[in-house]
Amino acid sequence: MPVMAFYPDPSCRKGSPWKVKSWRTVLKDKDHGWSPLLWWLYLGFFFIEPAVDHASLKLWLIDGLGAAIFLALYLGLFFLESPRALLHISGMVLLGIIFQTIHANGATFFIFAAAMLPFCVATQAAAWVGLFLVTVTSATEGFLLHIDGWNFFFSAGFPLLLGAGNTFYAERNRMNRQLRKANEEIEHLAKVAERERIARDLHDVLGHTLSVITLKSELAAKLMDRDPQRAQNEIREVSEISRQALSDVRDAIRGYRAKGLAAELAQAKATLETAGLTVQCDAATTIKISAMEESVLSLALREGVTNVVRHAKARTCRLRLEQKNGSCRLEIQDDGLGFVAPEGNGLRGMRERVEMLGGSLDRRNQEGTTLTITLPLKQDVSINDNLEEAALPSES
Repeated sequence: MPVMAFYPDPSCRKGSPWKVKSWRTVLKDKDHGWSPLLWWLYLGFFFIEPAVDHASLKLWLIDGLGAAIFLALYLGLFFLESPRALLHISGMVLLGIIFQTIHANGATFFIFAAAMLPFCVATQAAAWVGLFLVTVTSATEGFLLHIDGWNFFFSAGFPLLLGAGNTFYAERNRMNRQLRKANEEIEHLAKVAERERIARDLHDVLGHTLSVITLKSELAAKLMDRDPQRAQNEIREVSEISRQALSDVRDAIRGYRAKGLAAELAQAKATLETAGLTVQCDAATTIKISAMEESVLSLALREGVTNVVRHAKARTCRLRLEQKNGSCRLEIQDDGLGFVAPEGNGLRGMRERVEMLGGSLDRRNQEGTTLTITLPLKQDVSINDNLEEAALPSES
């Protein structure tokens, strides 16, 4: 008899033992698939002796009743949502005890019980104990009934051999189930991480962009009477920034890719100057940095500048980027009010990104606020030497 492929779902053991699964659910099961519809055909061996001996109608009816009970027990293991598996196996053993007294082919039920038992328990040790009990039961009955050697082998020896082989397949099934469960958990965590990434990116991207739109709109309103031409230019920039915001949102959903520290530093200076701050930018002209590190620093810079514009009420801001002792250090310092409030979503998201790369984020409140991001740099990374333009001091 080929290997059975059955293993009860532990999550269903507390449910009703009478609730039936659909055919589609059973046939799509990853452990056994359509095999339950194949292996029950081995029940045909149960009818060999009655057929050869031209048994009476009474014996055929008794055998038919036994086969019907067996099929209910057998299919119940697959089609019931919460089968009491050991009761089903015990029923098969009981059928074997009863029908082996009628004819030798009653051993078929012992064979089925031994074959399926390893898939109905949680450990190999339990499977071996169960196989021992089935073998002892069938061997004892065979000895008492004085069954001949060949039939005795099929009654006690063959069930033990088949069950022993299935014990190892059952253990493999259990390991595969654990592996699938682990993969499903990893997939779930990946989805959660992706949702969190999108939330962080949208917060950083839109928070900065909307702050710039607000600043430029307020500036345009103030300039409307004094300098209509400049006000018109500001409104035009608001329109361009709005279109860029839409593109940034799409990028965040697909997977945000920073334009580079040079472009981000230039944008940060422009934003701070629009808000009326004096900006000093000191950036290394040549710096070794990977694309991932550049993306994290760019988003950190964007969020830091947004916080300065929104909350600091500062007059000056200093941006500093340097590489030293195998680390890249970004510092955003303002002379504003400072703050001691708990970290918000933006700062928390920034810290998570930095720490994922093994870096650190430090916030100090002394004569304003100083935000310092430090990242350990990896070896053999691309060289970014486009920061020279952004490093030029501001004329503000």
